[in-house]
Amino acid sequence: MSTASGPLVSVVSPAYNEEEHIAECIESVLAQTYQNWDYTIVNNCSKDRTLEIAQRYAAKDPRIRVHDNKQFLPMIPNHNVAVRQISPASKYCKVVLADDWIFPRCLEHMVKVAETYPSVGVVSAYEQFGEQVRIKGLPVEQNLVSGKEASRQFLLDKLLLFGSQTSVLYRADLVRSRNPFYVESEMYADFEACFWLLGRSDLGFVHEISTFSRPRPGSIGAVSADLGAHYGSVIEMLFAYGKGCLTSEEFEDCLKHKLSEYYTFLGRRSLVERDPAFWSYHKRTFARLGLNYSRSRVAKAAVGEFGRTVLNPKSTFASIKRLFRLKKLRNVQARKVVSSFEKERIEAGDQRSHDHEQRQRR
Repeated sequence: MSTASGPLVSVVSPAYNEEEHIAECIESVLAQTYQNWDYTIVNNCSKDRTLEIAQRYAAKDPRIRVHDNKQFLPMIPNHNVAVRQISPASKYCKVVLADDWIFPRCLEHMVKVAETYPSVGVVSAYEQFGEQVRIKGLPVEQNLVSGKEASRQFLLDKLLLFGSQTSVLYRADLVRSRNPFYVESEMYADFEACFWLLGRSDLGFVHEISTFSRPRPGSIGAVSADLGAHYGSVIEMLFAYGKGCLTSEEFEDCLKHKLSEYYTFLGRRSLVERDPAFWSYHKRTFARLGLNYSRSRVAKAAVGEFGRTVLNPKSTFASIKRLFRLKKLRNVQARKVVSSFEKERIEAGDQRSHDHEQRQRR
């Protein structure tokens, strides 16, 4: 496949105050071996030189343009603005967050897989995250898995076939068919979007490290991980999509396992967490999911965690150090931003398709 005459790929980068990294991001797109792309950088009212740097590149290459938001938008709404910038002529859409970058053959290899398998709506690959490699890929001889099976493997914690937005390529007609593409009340909207896509298409996989994502200690994503927001989000995705890809027995076992993980986290944090907003957030999460919040399960998990600390003091000391290090990085305002996702979902009354009464009995 000619990299100059192949299908058009629309690349988009939402950016806010990324003067330190955005040039590296843009250069990685310019360095692609696959050259039939257009590229839109969405500046979200940055207060640094992000806009200036983006405009400088756009002036040199007609394939690059800059969309400058007139007013500041929250993270997910801004990402929706970004994907709405894709060209009507594009066949594929690639999000590259402005402090990430992609390896030179990323687009070439992802497009090749997508073109080989027309049923594919999401193409993923191994992702370098700082110094680590993330994503549990398919067997080396396999480049295609059904969307149903990809979702099933994710929920059962057997394979992690898609990661950050930067790690995947979307089929553009599917992106256009959903407006807004990302659910704006969902903290992990990129994962939810992949589940939605995989309910309508298959997943292709590139057996190479194709993207680089930068750890962001003070970011909303890092704060949400510290807050434990993903526990509730994964259970919500299980309720929304699990019955379409899991057997009844698998669904029940998966729910029990994920609730156990959630309570283990809460039990561990109960030993050190004194912020009332933290506990309020998780009680609201349980309420939104239609689940009973059990103080006794938190206490039981805390006792178990305390027992493990006695048996393994070295590991415990390392965990405590990590928690206090995270505490220093915490930004009260950022926690409020993450918590606001929960409030929006409750106010919207978004119950998905799950059975509220059945969950109340758990």
